[in-house]
Amino acid sequence: MKYISHYPKHLQDQIQLLIDNKRLGEYILSKYPKKHDIPTDKALYEYVMGYKNEYLKKHQLTKISYDGKINEVAQALGTHTFVSRVQGAKLKAKNIIKVATLFKEVPLEFLEMIVVHELAHFKEKEHNKAFYKFCEYMKSDYHQVEFDVRVYLLHVEHFGKLYTKEEV
Repeated sequence: MKYISHYPKHLQDQIQLLIDNKRLGEYILSKYPKKHDIPTDKALYEYVMGYKNEYLKKHQLTKISYDGKINEVAQALGTHTFVSRVQGAKLKAKNIIKVATLFKEVPLEFLEMIVVHELAHFKEKEHNKAFYKFCEYMKSDYHQVEFDVRVYLLHVEHFGKLYTKEEV
């Protein structure tokens, strides 16, 4: 229950009961029956840029991609990187977002939550009140979907992936 250990006990108990009865997948599929259709880095780039252009006009993104190493290395679902380099008399900045490959085969709402989370870091570096307020501004049901993503991760841990390549 590591993904939801900081949630109230009654929620943990409900999820544990679903796990014990092998009904966690049913719960997730009832709320999110289909996976998204953003399977490539190019499609992900276009999707993220739509959000960026709507909510963070002045920020530049250099690279956006799926990354198969994120879960194992960073123990994260997505990463954001800020790199500044001096080139001659100019300061060049690179902003990069990488999303765990696991999110190639999930509902759009799950991918959207990760994208919103990583974009919010361009405005607020720390996970503080202002950070989560900005996440909610970009995605009003951010906290509910974040919980459901954590529940999905429990499903993956206990039973494996829920969505397959054929389900679009």
